[in-house]
Amino acid sequence: MAAELTAHQLIAEHRPTLDQALEAIRTRAYWSPHPEHPKAYGENGSLDMAAGKAAFDALLGTRLDLGQPGTDGFVGGEVSPYGIELGVEYPHADVEVLLPAMKAGQKAWRDAGAEIRAVVCLEILKRISGRTHEFAHAVMHTSGQAFMMAFQAGGPHAQDRGLEAVAYAYVEQVRTPDTAEWTKPQGKRDPLALTKQFTPVPRGIGLVIGCNTFPTWNGYPGLFASLATGNAVLVKPHPRAVLPLALTVQVARSVLAEAGFDPNLVALAAERPGEGIAKTLATRTEIRIIDYTGSTEFGDWLEANARQAQVYTEKAGVNTVLVESAGDYKGMLSNLAFSLSLYSGQMCTTPQNLLIPRDGIRTDEGPKTFDEVVADLARSVDGLLGDDARANALLGAIVNPGVKARLEAAAGLGEVALASREIANPEFPGAVVRTPVVVKLDGAKPDDEAAFMSECFGPVSFAVAVDSAADAVELLRRTVRDKGAMTVGAYTTDEEVEQAVQEVCLEEAAQLSLNLVGGVYVNQTAAFSDFHGSGGNPAANSALTDGAFVANRFRVVEVRREA
Repeated sequence: MAAELTAHQLIAEHRPTLDQALEAIRTRAYWSPHPEHPKAYGENGSLDMAAGKAAFDALLGTRLDLGQPGTDGFVGGEVSPYGIELGVEYPHADVEVLLPAMKAGQKAWRDAGAEIRAVVCLEILKRISGRTHEFAHAVMHTSGQAFMMAFQAGGPHAQDRGLEAVAYAYVEQVRTPDTAEWTKPQGKRDPLALTKQFTPVPRGIGLVIGCNTFPTWNGYPGLFASLATGNAVLVKPHPRAVLPLALTVQVARSVLAEAGFDPNLVALAAERPGEGIAKTLATRTEIRIIDYTGSTEFGDWLEANARQAQVYTEKAGVNTVLVESAGDYKGMLSNLAFSLSLYSGQMCTTPQNLLIPRDGIRTDEGPKTFDEVVADLARSVDGLLGDDARANALLGAIVNPGVKARLEAAAGLGEVALASREIANPEFPGAVVRTPVVVKLDGAKPDDEAAFMSECFGPVSFAVAVDSAADAVELLRRTVRDKGAMTVGAYTTDEEVEQAVQEVCLEEAAQLSLNLVGGVYVNQTAAFSDFHGSGGNPAANSALTDGAFVANRFRVVEVRREA
């Protein structure tokens, strides 16, 4: 059957967007082709808010048959953190059949070249973008994110990260020319002359191991980086967050087929309850690339055991904010309160430890003691979340029982400066909604250190008293070096302290945000401009997105001929 999407059509439509993405990663300036506002959708075939909700509702209780080879049954069982049973069933794969079928399509995909692969990926992203409202509900009801966050982070921001990965992949592949004429002078003899051909070739099948909290935002970079560099991609979603990635696979398979390629280049690996197929898949010889977001324990296991694959991990760290002084005290408190509250702290970038000198800090409102700073922060969080409707819109729902258990246990670790409270969600009575807890700890006490030097994922933060700014800087260094950090923040009006913090972050490879008081927060990053993680400390071995994230997903093979 002839391709419905020709190469000419795809290049004509998507090459301008690719070129803009290439310029954006070069300049690091703000740019996004994916609108952040819900009202921007509803034209040119995209679903508006009502149509997106209706499309999501129509999925509930259905079977999502992707037409994959090797399907030996169907699995499901997702329950929304908001209390709704999704009832969607997905194909369960016999990998002995599916993996060879996936590999069969790689030759034609490899031979298509970097530009065609890039514009096919952009067509996939365009179609996902048109269904952003539908995807937002899928993300909301698998991750527990509030709708607006699910819409933005699970929709346009995730799509931006996917496009960013395609742009980096394209740059790295075209760095080497397709052909070269090589002539070496030989004095009086005839010169040596060769024609050389250079082809980017895929490593093999990429495995994307999805996470529960940000299935699309964390899943798209690896998926599109591997696909754009010629690899087939097997998507293994988190068992509590299958739907957003299953829909993604459905779209990708459709576009690949319409463009004349084997749809089995992208496939889904859903699992039965308790099956735990990630370890089995990760060590198969066909799997040559792995992208993983999740716990440090399993990330370390992958790095140690999946020796046949190039492994990209985003694990866990202990994110730290150093508070030495403040030029805008109210702005600092407001910014921190939002950072601690957003999505109930269930972000890999949420601050956990707030390092504050026990003798207090200087501010534009005069000196503040340690206790005053912590109490003022607690009041700021209370003020932000005092209205239940606003609180629900910021907090979302607790994603799993483990987060709830950590939250409840944290209150027993020290003096509670801000107690967590339960909030009812009138629209979803089954949702578990909790405000953050802030606990005071002493940086000089070993028992306290054992608590704050361990990651406590969720709405838990520790206000840690330290002897001085210098002690805070050294504790920051030790934290990043030993435990890793996805983000570091600092508030200071002292140039020497700022330089010291910056030097620690440069030496320990941690991304730093200084004196944020406005509408940008330490736990948010923008595609095409910000790097998410660095790959240089224990929190992650890769960064979203840099050249290193894509360059080792393919190799360049040379063929030489006599001219």
